Amino acid sequence: MSKQLLMSREVLLTSATVLLLGIIASRFPAFIAPANLANVFNDTAPLILLAIGQMIVILTRCIDLSVAANLALTGMVVAMINVAMPGLPVPVIIALSVGFGALLGMFNGLLVWKLAIPPIVVTLGTMTIFRGTIFLMSDGKWVNAHEFSDAFKAFPRTGILGLPVMGWIAIAAVVFFSLIMTRTTLGRAFYAVGGNPHAATYAGIDVGKTQFWAFTISGALAGLTGYLWVSRFAVAFVDLAGGFELSVVAACVIGGVAIMGGIGTVVGAMLGALFLGIISNALPVVNISPFWQLAISGGAIIIAVALNSQANRQKGRIILKRAETAT
Repeated sequence: MSKQLLMSREVLLTSATVLLLGIIASRFPAFIAPANLANVFNDTAPLILLAIGQMIVILTRCIDLSVAANLALTGMVVAMINVAMPGLPVPVIIALSVGFGALLGMFNGLLVWKLAIPPIVVTLGTMTIFRGTIFLMSDGKWVNAHEFSDAFKAFPRTGILGLPVMGWIAIAAVVFFSLIMTRTTLGRAFYAVGGNPHAATYAGIDVGKTQFWAFTISGALAGLTGYLWVSRFAVAFVDLAGGFELSVVAACVIGGVAIMGGIGTVVGAMLGALFLGIISNALPVVNISPFWQLAISGGAIIIAVALNSQANRQKGRIILKRAETAT
């Protein structure tokens, strides 16, 4: 096994996660029981799905701060559809959630592509618009468990081989988008645009259009997560998943996705999400308030960005030394 592989972010993060589990298990052995680990993974599934979409967006030198609001708006839309038409099949509801989320993502992508508005400004604006739309649609009211159909609530909770469907969907998304990113022209375009937009343009890649598709994919995954979240917890309201976008960005950065674009993997984003998911589930066990999760996420972003910057600085020094040696 090469030194480069041993030092890769994925291997280091996996080692850190195993160490974290070992520390937790030393005080609470039941935490690493297979059934509990399956529950932890299932709890982390929404974060994994959103982190995959965010990773693709960040690869293209953009950021999507509206993913949690997209999740909440799509969740409210499908919740209200279920209340109005309880007999609508679950596959149709899933298709609607993915399609509606994708439309919201396309809206972000078009503003970035056609109007050249900075992505952080666009998504901060649409985040507020989406939340406001939820309030207007629902008049500030909640949709509660007794209003949903049984099929609507049951789908993500159905167990297959000891893992609920929601967890299997996250696994399927990791496999599918890993293939997209490594085996398709679109996947290579995401990396090219983030790595060097000018070179990508000379190579015939439309940078704006590629970023548009990144936002569309992120929106589609946020829409899917909106249905899964609302159906699993059987509630929809204005502030659903409030502040969750911070955890999504943190998962990506911890997973080795360079905030300046061009570097990152689907597996890395998944590992970053799992690391945060384990911390989130372990906090109540060790009698620490879950509200500390936001502080931990923010701290993790700063540390991970600092490590990435240090690594890039070291690479720059190596290149300079080689250039000096050559001369």
